[in-house]
Amino acid sequence: MLSSWKQAAGLAALILAALPARLLAAGGGSAQRIVMVADSRGFTGVKAWWTNLYNDSHFYFALVTIIVIPLLGAILGFLTDFLLSRIGIDLRSRTLAEH
Repeated sequence: MLSSWKQAAGLAALILAALPARLLAAGGGSAQRIVMVADSRGFTGVKAWWTNLYNDSHFYFALVTIIVIPLLGAILGFLTDFLLSRIGIDLRSRTLAEH
């Protein structure tokens, strides 16, 4: 008996999720497009370039972000590995101190 209630609730949730957005959020009048911009008035240098890139093209902003984040992660990883090896912590050997 309980499983049939679960199936009915699941079917009701599926029907509600499958309804078009116009039926759920029908409003009066015509809708206007939302403009997403970043305020770049107080920025200079790289910050100004970054915000203007976001304002000009979200596609190019996404491409640059996809390239920059892994690149910075790799640079910071190599820098951390270098600094840890300089202070005597060797991350290349995996000898365990406890068994």
